[in-house]
Amino acid sequence: MSARPVKRSLTLHGHRTSVSLEEPFWRAFREIARARDIPINVLAAEIDELRGVDSGLASAIRVYVLDYTQKQLAQRNAQLGD
Repeated sequence: MSARPVKRSLTLHGHRTSVSLEEPFWRAFREIARARDIPINVLAAEIDELRGVDSGLASAIRVYVLDYTQKQLAQRNAQLGD
């Protein structure tokens, strides 16, 4: 597994943009979009709208993936009674 970011194109609000993420983040990002039953471009646009001006889109996506994952783990642990 490479730690090097992989650049891919996304469409946000009708405009193409490139985002560089490590492959594990791309996988998790696609899985989240699939779990939410929305296209990855829609999820990227949501994240783009919520990020601050001090944050790049790639960083905002990484933080979103981490936050989503942590919430899923917390929810699962609560269900298990931990």
